Amino acid sequence: MTTPQHKIGSGFGATSTAADVLAGIDLTGKLALVTGGYSGIGLETTRALSAAGAHVVVPARRRATAEEALAGLGEAGVEAGVEIDELDLADLDSVRAFAERFLASGRRIDLLINSAGIMAAPETRVGPGWEAQFATNHLGHFALVNRLWPAVSPGARVVSVSSRGHHFSGIRWDDVDFARGYDKWLAYGQAKTANVLFAVHLDALARERPGVRAFSLHPGRIATNLARYLTQREMIDAGFMDDDGNIIGDVKNPEQGAATQTWAATSPQLAGMGGVYLEDCDIAEPTPADGTRVGVRDYAVDPAQAARLWTLSAELTGVDAFA
Repeated sequence: MTTPQHKIGSGFGATSTAADVLAGIDLTGKLALVTGGYSGIGLETTRALSAAGAHVVVPARRRATAEEALAGLGEAGVEAGVEIDELDLADLDSVRAFAERFLASGRRIDLLINSAGIMAAPETRVGPGWEAQFATNHLGHFALVNRLWPAVSPGARVVSVSSRGHHFSGIRWDDVDFARGYDKWLAYGQAKTANVLFAVHLDALARERPGVRAFSLHPGRIATNLARYLTQREMIDAGFMDDDGNIIGDVKNPEQGAATQTWAATSPQLAGMGGVYLEDCDIAEPTPADGTRVGVRDYAVDPAQAARLWTLSAELTGVDAFA
């Protein structure tokens, strides 16, 4: 059945951490795959899952950086481990090669968290000329999940990390690659909307075959290197920073920022649910009629648009596990 897009009263909130939502949950014997799992909220997610007993696979574009960030995890008596492999989400040949290596290992994936991404990047073209934010944040993850599908365990969860930035733009069906003028924030918004729509349609396809559920989410405003393309002036204008360079506002630390995606991947409170957008460790409410940028926009959870995006993404990447 379709899960209502309304809060369930999880008992967690904006200040909950990944460790908080995992309290009492034993992930021994589970395998998690976390893209971006060596930086920012992805790193905190890897730490929390590993501490709960999971074996975590971290695909990394910068292997040396990942090895340094993840050194020591899975030790100190924890029956888990963290392994690193190479993956560049903007390169579909790299996605294919990573998936082939993983499938050859014969292992199964229980938790798949698509946490990697870029934000407000300068105009960049990848692959056959694709806009880089749409290609990296959405198409790379779309191809990865579809290529890894034979290894996804029955009952697994797939988590797509979106953002409140999805309010900036729906899918620009007539110009997804911004061929007629680039705007970095609209491009980011489109990519984040795509992350939500991906979870909507994957959940519809997979919940019966073989019982896999998918979620998307807004992790919150977090001070990480995701903002590396922004100038100090842009950070001030966006309300992230004061004139003295201090982070201000409702900004979470990385441990809090990792909580919602960790909750989505593991919480028994979400059993039997899927296809919904989450924030602050609960199901989000729909955006109010006045358009205030809270909750989830109707175009981001529209099943028809989700199906249309799936078809377009399959055409662009050449892969569709459900075809």
